[in-house]
Amino acid sequence: MVKQITIISGKGGTGKTTVAAGIAYLAKGSAVMADADVDAPDLHLILHPEIISTTDLNISKKVVRNEDLCKKCNLCGEHCQFDAITADTYDRYRCEGCGLCIRVCPEKALTLEAFLSARILISNTRFGSFVHANMEIGEGSSGRIVDTVRKEARKIAEEKNLTYVIVDGSPGIGCPVIASITGVDLALIVVEPTLSGIHDLKRILDVTIHFNVKALVCINKSDLNERITQEIEKFCKENGIVLAGKIPYDTIVPQSIIARKSILEMPKNCVAEELKEIWKIIIENLSK
Repeated sequence: MVKQITIISGKGGTGKTTVAAGIAYLAKGSAVMADADVDAPDLHLILHPEIISTTDLNISKKVVRNEDLCKKCNLCGEHCQFDAITADTYDRYRCEGCGLCIRVCPEKALTLEAFLSARILISNTRFGSFVHANMEIGEGSSGRIVDTVRKEARKIAEEKNLTYVIVDGSPGIGCPVIASITGVDLALIVVEPTLSGIHDLKRILDVTIHFNVKALVCINKSDLNERITQEIEKFCKENGIVLAGKIPYDTIVPQSIIARKSILEMPKNCVAEELKEIWKIIIENLSK
């Protein structure tokens, strides 16, 4: 049975993708990778994917006007709360697809049509198969795009009889995050030792609890503020949350990003060693 692991964080920039790439390296040969941060994907920068297939995903519906039928009455403009349409203009990026203008148009000149939301990409990488997406400019259906990316990754894992799907999740607590963690076997939360980091950790933990997803915590750059690191450790202990590891600050991390490599492909370093221990703890918790 395929086990799904999502790496998430309460905000962007905590090192989530660096951790995800390291875990992808450790799980290579037994996992499919998926980038669920479709609003701002960057896992591909490390994985160097070779795209083997592309599928158009049409989700969002937008208004289309038949100019031959339109009598320029401007009822559409008077009723549109998003200022997307008037008798003479139309801004597709403002259109929310609510369909109100269609209901008020006396000439039936307006219709809703599905537009391209994203292209789902299936690629080969040195770590294995990789599913990711190119989202269209102005697209707002990122949650549904994430859901499609995850389904494709799981499908590939099942077809290839692989053990894991490693998901680089979306940051924050919004719809893409919910789509990133719903139904997964385990979530690894990457947090920084800052006051806002504790706040973000509590927010994202509330989301995992609500959706009944087991969560582990990893403190990144743990030695930058030892007092807050201790607070996070205490919080985890008091709430029965497994602390999977503490990753120290090391300049080799930005060096690995510049080199477009996972941290485990760099010369021997303390970050890579800690990620190996974190991966062991993840496997242990998946088997429970």
